[in-house]
Amino acid sequence: MTTTNYFNTFIEIAEDCPILNGEIPPLKGDKQTIANLQFEMIYKNPYKFTSDDVIFAVYAIRKDIAESELEEQRRIFFSKGQPCFRSSPLTKRYGWGIHSDNEGKIAMFGAETEAYEQFVQNQAIKKTKAMRSKRVKK
Repeated sequence: MTTTNYFNTFIEIAEDCPILNGEIPPLKGDKQTIANLQFEMIYKNPYKFTSDDVIFAVYAIRKDIAESELEEQRRIFFSKGQPCFRSSPLTKRYGWGIHSDNEGKIAMFGAETEAYEQFVQNQAIKKTKAMRSKRVKK
């Protein structure tokens, strides 16, 4: 089984993120987007879920998977590689850094916050950047 979990790591916003403050992702009409679902789950439950938990829960909601099928569908879902939070719209577009603690549980911090800057400066935490939205021209 593959995993999207990080441990003791901070995912910084993408270099080409268009904003420098954490922003609540807007709805598209009356539908929640992947960004909305991820935001709600992490914002309301800091350090409760792993990246795998959030990514699969959002997938399950969007695919309307029955509760009785969740365990089997999760096994199938993670039997092949899945994109991690480095490719999430939260880190690429909406200005949120994601911290994974030693257990892989995640919380998010707006790029404008003191906490965000403390994670960036903390030498004991691994850092990685979110993926860019646009390719770099050579």
